[in-house]
Amino acid sequence: MKDKLLGWLNAALMWNLFFVFVAFGWFAIAVLGRYTDTPLGLELWYKLWQPLFQPAIGILMLGSIVSGVASWVNKRLSQRASNS
Repeated sequence: MKDKLLGWLNAALMWNLFFVFVAFGWFAIAVLGRYTDTPLGLELWYKLWQPLFQPAIGILMLGSIVSGVASWVNKRLSQRASNS
């Protein structure tokens, strides 16, 4: 059960990571567009920063910490079980 839950968590974090990378790519391209006076959606990106991108980054960080702690606890419990 816990392995399945960790698998789902890792899959969700991977999708979230791809979303954050795409958002960063959009930001980088939009900034380049701003310097060349080409509208590539930087204003829209700014509007979506707080309601969409900040939570995605926060979820990614929290999920990574939870996944790491869960893996560490699972490893420690496995070591204790094998030593007994």
